[in-house]
Amino acid sequence: MTQAFTQQTTFTEPQGRAQLPTLPSGWPIGSYESYSEAQRAVDHLAGTDFPITDVTIVGVEPILVERIAGRMGWSKVLTSSALSGAMFGVFLGLVLSLLNPGAGLVPIIVGLVGGIGFNLLFGALGYASSKNKRGFISQSQLVARRYDVLAQPRNAEKGRALLADLAARSAFNH
Repeated sequence: MTQAFTQQTTFTEPQGRAQLPTLPSGWPIGSYESYSEAQRAVDHLAGTDFPITDVTIVGVEPILVERIAGRMGWSKVLTSSALSGAMFGVFLGLVLSLLNPGAGLVPIIVGLVGGIGFNLLFGALGYASSKNKRGFISQSQLVARRYDVLAQPRNAEKGRALLADLAARSAFNH
């Protein structure tokens, strides 16, 4: 079964068993409104002698955001299908013309026409089969309301002190 927006990376333990996904462990040493701020904090810790392998960034309260990019219509479907087919067809034609130098421009033209034709056909069939389901183009993104930086308890106090120093220097520089 496939789950949306999950990474299924399998790490192998020394005994050869697969490690299952687990909740993060550690104590919070910093909390940030954006992922880039949390990365900056971890970069700061990495620039010191802090044991960086004890650090985890955790997105808290994840939200799926779908940003609408525009309308989907026949003209957009056919135009994008034709353009991507032309690119693939020209690439294929160039490869074929390199393999057969005496053929001239024929492989390039055949690749161009074939790429456009096949992509138009498959693009139109795909859009026609889902015409009434979705009339727009969008991009999905998984974001969190905040990002916590965690450290193992043995190093949490040191991490908090280093991040407090970073916050003080950032406030002083602004």
